[in-house]
Amino acid sequence: MSTNAAFTARRAAAIPAGLSKHLDVYIEKAENAELWDVEGKRYIDFAAGIAVNNTGHRHPKVVERVRNQLDKVTHTSFQTTPYIDYVAVCEKLNDLVPGDFPKKTFLVSTGAEAIENAAKIARAATGRSAFVAFSGAFHGRTLMAMTLTGKTAPYKAGFGPLVPDVFHLPFPIPYHGISEQESLTALDRFFRSEVDPTRVAGIFVEPVQGEGGFYPAPVTFLRTLREICDKHGILLIADEIQTGFARTGKMFAMEHAGVAADIVTMAKGLGGGFPIAAVTGRADIMDKIPMGGVGSTFAGNPLSCAASLAVMEIIEDEKLIDRANEVGSRLKAVFEDWQEGNEFACIGDVRGLGAMVAIEFVRDRETRQPWPELVKAITHTAAEKGLLLLSCGVHGNVVRVLTPLTIPFEHLDEGVAILKDSLRAALEKVEAGQ
Repeated sequence: MSTNAAFTARRAAAIPAGLSKHLDVYIEKAENAELWDVEGKRYIDFAAGIAVNNTGHRHPKVVERVRNQLDKVTHTSFQTTPYIDYVAVCEKLNDLVPGDFPKKTFLVSTGAEAIENAAKIARAATGRSAFVAFSGAFHGRTLMAMTLTGKTAPYKAGFGPLVPDVFHLPFPIPYHGISEQESLTALDRFFRSEVDPTRVAGIFVEPVQGEGGFYPAPVTFLRTLREICDKHGILLIADEIQTGFARTGKMFAMEHAGVAADIVTMAKGLGGGFPIAAVTGRADIMDKIPMGGVGSTFAGNPLSCAASLAVMEIIEDEKLIDRANEVGSRLKAVFEDWQEGNEFACIGDVRGLGAMVAIEFVRDRETRQPWPELVKAITHTAAEKGLLLLSCGVHGNVVRVLTPLTIPFEHLDEGVAILKDSLRAALEKVEAGQ
């Protein structure tokens, strides 16, 4: 019989330790919001492959569309011999991405690749070199994406020198004492003392910080960034890689602020489990890319394009935007009830947009001192009890909940019950010094 321990030993011998590992669990089967490992143990999925499986694992429409494509063609490389589904995905994204202006799109394979290309496009379109990003941001692990990321360990430590002309400013997090006005004042000070705005090509922003802790950007902050970019000819670049495709209760999180970015990067939920990413931007900006300036051998693979078209149909047909709001409302109501009670004084904050929900754990609600040890104990205890959970945050003290939007409510309730039991058990372990 195959065991998790046996596969863990094989992994250790074959794969470098630098590839992070959350659990020593090897999944053999998945269906909607359930997973089964090689030993037959069942898990409720509150991670969705890090916001990839918004439409659930192996949605029948995705599987059917990919199987049909598999019988036709699996790869040609779009740059050499194109195919219609690539065009259809781009047409659909041009319609869906916010902005009442002509747009154009091209496809890549990963979120980091989308970020790298967005930076290239911004420089080509503006003739400028500098970029502004924010503390706590996560944009990927490739060189420019890693440089834009606003967290050192483990993403940047030991990998320097990084790309020059990239600057970080504080992201507004009122819970941690950083107001929207402080962030905007820092940006104004930066323009006055560090880099003239006429040298800045773009400002990268996550409408909701993902790895940084699930902190939503205030809508007025995003609107003001839009105004500042317009004033100085800077491109506003929205990283919707984790927030896109109905996750936050809108197709894209920027819609909560009524703001349209000049360039939008997407991945994760776009493919329903298949690797695909995209860059969509104003047509006049995208058309400034020189011939051959973007592209990739595997980008927009026919199977991934087929899956993507199915995903966008599912979101519309099954009203997953509405369902994301319902899932999020149920989760937040329960978590806020825990927070308000006396049992879980360790819950400092509950937040989120739509079904992108987080609980921040602290040692003391007054000092708001992070408690990462408790979160690590919660996620591992939950796994033992049959619930897959992920952490996030600069200090690792946030539990993030990213259920498939298609999760049956009985499974949602089952997962929440396991989370509550795991929190109790983890508190006992941590307080006992185990």
